[in-house]
Amino acid sequence: MECISVFDMLKIGVGPSSSHTLGPWRAAERWIKELKDKGRFDKVEKITVDLYGSLSLTGKGHATDCAVMLGLSGADPERIPVESIDETIAKIKSTSLLNFNCERKLPFDGKEQIRFNRKFLPFHANGMTFSALINGRHYKSTYYSIGGGFVVQEERKISKANKIIFYCTFPYPISYGDELLKFCHQLNLPISGVVLENEKSIRDESSIDVELKRIWNTMLECTYTGCHTEGHLPGGLNVRRRAYDIHKNLVGDYTYNTPEEWLQIIRKTEVKFRQILKWVSCFALAVNEVNASLGRVVTAPTNGSAGVIPAVLMYYLVIENHDGNFEDIKRFLLVAGEIGSIFKKGATISAAMGGCQAEIGVSSAMAAGALCELLGGTPEQVLVAAEIAMEHHLGLTCDPIGGLVQIPCIERNSMGAIKAINAAELALDTDPNNVKVPLDKVVNTMWETAKDMNTKYKETSEGGLAVGVNLTDC
Repeated sequence: MECISVFDMLKIGVGPSSSHTLGPWRAAERWIKELKDKGRFDKVEKITVDLYGSLSLTGKGHATDCAVMLGLSGADPERIPVESIDETIAKIKSTSLLNFNCERKLPFDGKEQIRFNRKFLPFHANGMTFSALINGRHYKSTYYSIGGGFVVQEERKISKANKIIFYCTFPYPISYGDELLKFCHQLNLPISGVVLENEKSIRDESSIDVELKRIWNTMLECTYTGCHTEGHLPGGLNVRRRAYDIHKNLVGDYTYNTPEEWLQIIRKTEVKFRQILKWVSCFALAVNEVNASLGRVVTAPTNGSAGVIPAVLMYYLVIENHDGNFEDIKRFLLVAGEIGSIFKKGATISAAMGGCQAEIGVSSAMAAGALCELLGGTPEQVLVAAEIAMEHHLGLTCDPIGGLVQIPCIERNSMGAIKAINAAELALDTDPNNVKVPLDKVVNTMWETAKDMNTKYKETSEGGLAVGVNLTDC
C-alpha cells in the first residue's frame, strides 16, 4: 500500500507545472544523488538529457528544459529566489557552462544537450533519461514524473495494474474512502483527526504545525502577489493578468501593508453573491497567474491546479468564518491532502495520464471535502462532497494552448473552486445513506475514463483548444 503524507500532496515549488517543471527538477536532483552514491559524480565529462512523450510535446511551454538546468545546477525549488531564475538560466545559455550541483563547471549547450523526443516511453507519458559521459561510456538513468511533483523509476516493483508498490508505515493505512470511514468510526475522530494520527507517526505535532503553516503562508503569499501584480504573462500568448483588475474593483480604497492585514480587510468588504463569486475567482486566478510566471506555489495536488484549494480556503476565512484560525487551516489541509492521496492511489493526478480531470477535478474534490468538514459535515458527508466535485469534472481534457499553463488552465481553477463550494453545500444537505455514487466508485470511474481518453487530450497540445484556437488568434 502506498503511504502518502499530506506533505507529499502539498509541496512547495516553482511553476508552471508540477509534472513538467517540479518533477524534472526533482529528477535531476535524484540523478545527482545516484551519481554520487555510485562514485561517478566527479568523473562526469558531459551531460545529456532526453525528454519523452508529454514532457517533450509541451515541455517548452512548461519550462521543462529550464527546470532540468536548475535541478542540475543544484538549486532548491522550495527556496530559490524566484526572481533569480531568469538570470541563472540566461547565464547558463550565454556561457555554455553549467555549475553541476554548484560543485563543478561543465560545458553545457541546452539546445544540444536537452533533447525533445516525441515518442512515448511505455511506463508513463512523462519520461526522461539522464546520461553521463565518463571515459567514453554513457551511464543512463530513466525517471518518470507521475504528477504532483512525484518522481519514480521504472525499475521499482510494479503490480499488474502498472501501479508502483510501496509499503506503508502509517498506523491507519488508507487506500479507499471506505477504509477512511472505518478508521473515523473506530477512533471516533473526524477525517482530519485520523490523518493527523497518521502524520504523528512520522513526525511530532509541532513539526506538523510548522510545515502546515509554511504551506499556508506560501498559499497566502502567492494569492496576495497575484492580486497585486498587473501586466501580461510570459510565454508568447500575451495573456493579460486579470486578478489585479478584479481585486482592485473588489477591495476599494482600503489600505494595508501585509497579506495578513489584507485578509482582515477583505472581511470588511461587501459579500453579495456576485461579489463572492468574484472573490473566489480572483483568488484562484491570482495563484495560477503567479504559477504561470514561474512563481512559487504549492502543488495542490499539482501546480496547474494550485489555485483551487487556496481559493476555497480563503473563501472560508474571509466569507464563511471571520474567526477562522490556524486550527481551521490545519484541518482543511489535512482533509484535502488525504482526499488527494486516495485519488492518487486509485487513479492518477497526472494530466499526462488522465487529462485535466486528474488535476482540476482532484483539486476540486480535495477542496470540497475539506470545506465540508469545516462547515460541520460528517466524515460521510465529506466524502460525498469530494465525490460530487469529481463527478462533475469527469472527462475533462487537458489541452493547453501553446503548451502553456495559461489557457484554459488558469480559468479552470476558478471554475474548480466554485464547484468545490457548491459540492460542499450539496453534501451538507445530503443524507449519505441515500447516495448512489460513493467516492470509491467515482475514483475508479475517473481512472477508467483516463485510460479510455485519447492521448491527444492528455497534456500534449495536440487536441481540443490547443488546435482549435490558432496562436495568431491570441
